[in-house]
Amino acid sequence: MTANRRPDASRPVRPVRIGPRAAAALVLVTLIGIAAFGWPLLADGGSGLAHSRDAPWLFAALLPLLVAVVVATIADDGLDAKAVAMLGVLAAVGAALRPLGAGTAGLEPMFFLMVLSGRVLGPGFGFVLGSVTMFASALLTGGVGPWMPFQMLAMGWFSLGAGLLPGPERLRGRAELLMLAAYGCAGSFAYGTVMNLQGWVLLQGMGQGVSFHPGDPLPANLARFAAYCLATSLGWDLGRAALTVVLTLALGGTVLKALRRATRKAAFDAPVSFDSGD
Repeated sequence: MTANRRPDASRPVRPVRIGPRAAAALVLVTLIGIAAFGWPLLADGGSGLAHSRDAPWLFAALLPLLVAVVVATIADDGLDAKAVAMLGVLAAVGAALRPLGAGTAGLEPMFFLMVLSGRVLGPGFGFVLGSVTMFASALLTGGVGPWMPFQMLAMGWFSLGAGLLPGPERLRGRAELLMLAAYGCAGSFAYGTVMNLQGWVLLQGMGQGVSFHPGDPLPANLARFAAYCLATSLGWDLGRAALTVVLTLALGGTVLKALRRATRKAAFDAPVSFDSGD
């Protein structure tokens, strides 16, 4: 009697399962990440927490928390050797894609790959892939700094969201591409907005209408933040969103088929069946 791992082509592939420890680590890092992004808006101006020199300590604290998500995922048996290989390949491709646009007008082709990978391989894999890809691209481009853990977290959320989109078992073809393109567009603006919040609280000396004022009421600071986004980053976010939509619609069908074929052949999480033999 021999055991065979038979991939089922009809079911969605989830090479990175979100086990209990990984889920707990992911919830923890998400909650702390939200607090780290938004704490200056709620801090008392006289408490010292809203001073820009305190922010880098929070940035550095996020990096080990992000690593903890990966470690917990491995501990929950969510990553086998084939999934690690797939993660490495996709992270390398994503890291290589990022410098192609060199940030010009916000053109970052890696975003469309993160959307498609998260869609095919699930939210757990998506979060790990997004974080690892951003880390690798930072090393590749020399973009290591206090902003890097925030970029890793934001990209992890972006890719995780693609894995949570509805209908992975049924939705295919043009309808799926349109949904992914719409998500990529909205997610590109969300990524830019979140990263704006991280940098905006550190900038001083801007105009009264766009500067962050520690200790001011939340609605007043949010109004200044909206004005800041419109004045400084809207063009970049538009470029990122437009390129993501174009690449998803133009190449998405081919890339989705390739990813699904690769994961099916790798037989991630395939059920074990026993056949009698002589």
